[in-house]
Amino acid sequence: MVCGLAWKLARGKPGLVCNHTSRLGVAVTETDLPICVAALYRFTPFENFADLRGPLQAVCDANGVQGTLLLAHEGINGTIAGTDAGITAVLEHIRALPGCAEIEVKFSRAPDMPFLRMKVRLKKEIVTMGVPGLDPRSDVGHYVPAEDWNALLENPDTILIDTRNDYEVAAGTFRGAIDPKTRTFREFPEWFRAHRAELLADGRKPRIAMFCTGGIRCEKATAFVKAEGLEEVYHLQGGILKYLENVPEDQSLWDGECFVFDQRVTVKHGLEPGSLDQCHACRMPLTAEEMAAPEYEHGVSCPHCYNERDDKQRARYAERERQAQLAAERGEAHLGAHMDEIRERRRRERDEEIRRQNEKRQSMG
Repeated sequence: MVCGLAWKLARGKPGLVCNHTSRLGVAVTETDLPICVAALYRFTPFENFADLRGPLQAVCDANGVQGTLLLAHEGINGTIAGTDAGITAVLEHIRALPGCAEIEVKFSRAPDMPFLRMKVRLKKEIVTMGVPGLDPRSDVGHYVPAEDWNALLENPDTILIDTRNDYEVAAGTFRGAIDPKTRTFREFPEWFRAHRAELLADGRKPRIAMFCTGGIRCEKATAFVKAEGLEEVYHLQGGILKYLENVPEDQSLWDGECFVFDQRVTVKHGLEPGSLDQCHACRMPLTAEEMAAPEYEHGVSCPHCYNERDDKQRARYAERERQAQLAAERGEAHLGAHMDEIRERRRRERDEEIRRQNEKRQSMG
């Protein structure tokens, strides 16, 4: 799935219309999903990366593009959304940056703008691992195209590791994958070192395969593991997003949905917007049944975090939601209110399902 105009102008080929089939089997067109979402990253040395911030912010603002882009000495990373023409203009600017002509970009679509504003931020790393001197450009694992990923996983000698955070894994993962249960990517090196002996049990030299959402974390994860002395290391090229885009669902080894860092919360096969929402307190993805649970209160708690928060914390979250509602009533551009506005359509669609879940629970009680 690609954004038609963005693909046409970026690749110089005849325009392709971004059509796909919805979960109901109905063709969904760009009219139904007017927003183009572009996830991108590139490890490339930016000598004066701070100087790139202003012009990049300006071209995004001028074209109505929103999202987050990170700039560091090691390169660029982020996800942006806008019209096809707006995304095309920003990508043309990015491709002109040093070393970015062949930048990795994954396209999908959304019915509404999934971001609240545009931020171009300066960072020490474009994906934070906290291992000094690690350079993914010099020595990374073997890239495995999405079409060849199943064959690697079906090999009994392959050890599959999910490098994402715990709340991302909760939404979905590949069958048989090890979940490190990390809260941040910075915890991955410590986890790997702590479990290295298990992975190398009986003196074996395992085939390590790793994956993440778009591929960037695996670039660093495989570089790190190779720096730790393991040689047979592989990672999914283009990440889960490329797999869900290219591999038919009936051939897929993926279970669940893929967490994304925008208002869509998750995407499914074909990169269609997913069915899950998210707890604003703990970030865990939520099903309709979990949102119908007594522990769920919008913006305050959910079944995953209710017992981990005290009354004082829940009161603080509740006050935040109250202020958002008051701002909405006053017509002010409150960040939380705008977020609620974006999600309102999705919540209405789930109301009927939540009602059915409650009726089912009562009938079984």
